[in-house]
Amino acid sequence: MTRTSLLSALFVAGLAVGHSATAADASGQMIAAQCNGCHGFEGKSVGDAPSLHGRSAALMAKAMMDFKSEARQATIMNRIAKGYSDAEIQNVAEYYANLK
Repeated sequence: MTRTSLLSALFVAGLAVGHSATAADASGQMIAAQCNGCHGFEGKSVGDAPSLHGRSAALMAKAMMDFKSEARQATIMNRIAKGYSDAEIQNVAEYYANLK
């Protein structure tokens, strides 16, 4: 592989990684929009559901995975969590954790 080919390949790989990060951010934000009804806009609950704004991504992802596997029981979160892939759960957890 020539130096120019190698540099071109690295550039394209960098674009792909940059696009993935953007897609993950968008995915987390889109999923979070569906959580607004119970957990409030930007995860700032005004009702009985817990606030998610700024919580640890690791703790939120674990809770969602526990809801998904039914290791943790809830009224509706078990059904909701089963609708998301593990990657989507991680994306939404990181979205809420990064809100300032």
